[in-house]
Amino acid sequence: MNNLLLNPCIINDKVLSIDKPFPKFAKHAVVSTKPGEEFAVVTNDIHLKQNKWMTMFWWPKDFTFVCPTELAEFNHSYAEFKERDTVLVGASTDTEFVHLAWRLSHPDLKNLQYPMIADTSKSLAEELGILSSDERIAYRATFIVDPTGVIKWVSVYDLKVGRNVKEVLRVLDALQTDELCPCNWSKGQSTIKK
Repeated sequence: MNNLLLNPCIINDKVLSIDKPFPKFAKHAVVSTKPGEEFAVVTNDIHLKQNKWMTMFWWPKDFTFVCPTELAEFNHSYAEFKERDTVLVGASTDTEFVHLAWRLSHPDLKNLQYPMIADTSKSLAEELGILSSDERIAYRATFIVDPTGVIKWVSVYDLKVGRNVKEVLRVLDALQTDELCPCNWSKGQSTIKK
């Protein structure tokens, strides 16, 4: 058996999947557009020290067409993530300076309420297995991580297709019930009893 298959973290064509610990990281991020308060270092402890869930979503490139629609929609749903005791974090392989320029120039991104991580070394994207081998940019990936730092859901989309934020919230709701949830289940519906 190939030993590389035993550790999907070290192969960029294998996505780190559920029941694995989310990697440790410390990355520069844009956290504000206020002069002097734009940048901070964000770590994997962002949710752990608060005993909260984390949803981290990745987009391929700043200053593109599909990506701002997703960032804006996650921002519109920010309060819903907060209500679910979930820290929302966005990330791409662009620099924090490009992130800031994009936020300042795009009307839908000026008031983002979550950090925009700059994985300029591409190390976190590579460790997660979401780095495209041809362009060396991150796929549209979403990770839901529980309060202990364990990945509970992963989705990865083609570079051309935007994701559905309502579906991310639906899955988060289902995971937080810690019960069996049937197909098309949504919050408020009955779960399956054993």
